[in-house]
Amino acid sequence: MAGVFEGVKVADFAWILAGPLTSQYLAAHGATVVKLESMSQPDMLRTSAPYKDFKPGINRSGSFMHNYNKYSMALDINHPRAMEVIRKLVLWADVVSENFAPGRMEKWGLGYEELKKIKPDIIMLRNSNQGQTGPHAARRGFGILLTSQLGFNSVTGWPDRGSNTSYIGYTDFIAPHFAATALIAALIHRKKTGEGQCIDVSQAEAGIQFLAPVFLDYVVNGRKEGQMGNASPYAAPHGAYACQGNDRWCAISVSTDEEWKAFCNVLENPEWTRLPKFSTLQGRKQNEAELNELVESWTKWINAEEVMLLMQSAGVPAGVVQNNKDLVEDPQLLSRNHVWWMESEEMGRFPYVGPAPSLSKTPGEPRMPAPNLGEHTQMVCQEFLGMSDEEFVTLFSEGVFE
Repeated sequence: MAGVFEGVKVADFAWILAGPLTSQYLAAHGATVVKLESMSQPDMLRTSAPYKDFKPGINRSGSFMHNYNKYSMALDINHPRAMEVIRKLVLWADVVSENFAPGRMEKWGLGYEELKKIKPDIIMLRNSNQGQTGPHAARRGFGILLTSQLGFNSVTGWPDRGSNTSYIGYTDFIAPHFAATALIAALIHRKKTGEGQCIDVSQAEAGIQFLAPVFLDYVVNGRKEGQMGNASPYAAPHGAYACQGNDRWCAISVSTDEEWKAFCNVLENPEWTRLPKFSTLQGRKQNEAELNELVESWTKWINAEEVMLLMQSAGVPAGVVQNNKDLVEDPQLLSRNHVWWMESEEMGRFPYVGPAPSLSKTPGEPRMPAPNLGEHTQMVCQEFLGMSDEEFVTLFSEGVFE
């Protein structure tokens, strides 16, 4: 089944997360994506745990698996003749994607102005920390650092324990959605006008959209938000409550009087639920610590899945805090074909996360697993770029391909 991006060709210089996740959307839906890599300086996620069967290897990292449906081409970009190959690749491509620190592509002679000289209608997608311009543009870093700079960490954590950072770079998973949307618009624009353009995505500006309520609260009310743990100003009880079993939890959120009544009915209306101090949201917020202990005195004797089902059946928002095993086996995700299993020579059978959203006519499909480093170098050069055997062998022997 042809995907909606069938025929779109991407030269993907991007690495780690934000850039490759953007091209993953295209690859999942039919685009031809060539990932440029280097043996001497491989994508950092290739050398990051977890590894299949706990055996480290440059082609064995689970962290790299978001590069499925892509071709890998190994190239020494600093080689004197590398530009010959890159020029062919740009002429072949519709899109050049990168997420290096601003100025890196220019040092290689691959800035947008230089790319336009090779192919005037090229679309360049740039996905940096803070954009290509401005006083902080040159700051290098990862998404996990950017979440701190943007203020996410000031509202994450417990009031008595200081700030917490996120498990991983939050903005790395936000920016790709903005980038992919902008890229779709640029492709439509080029189809209508024949004009390419440069897309400048700032991960900071993408991520900060999700702090809009905090901005508004300060501008309108002069209030600085702080750490609240699992609490919410608009709900109580609101948190993750320990359940039966080892490290099993269920999140519960009660926002309205109707939900509170339903919550109490699920618990069979114990005496404490009828206390006046818990009869209103304001009262429950004022006595939240005690309330949370009482809620957990009930949940700790019941497994998390049952707590969730009881609450949801009564109309109370609740959800199991799932671990990685739960997610792989989640019946909802499995029923929607969101977990794709593919086989590779070195990794064996391995699960991949499918694209979201799913399109009814062209839902996307798994075509090939995440590639070994340089696995498709010769094929890309000869089939996509039209190199002769002699030209490829000459460049290979000179060390252009790693």
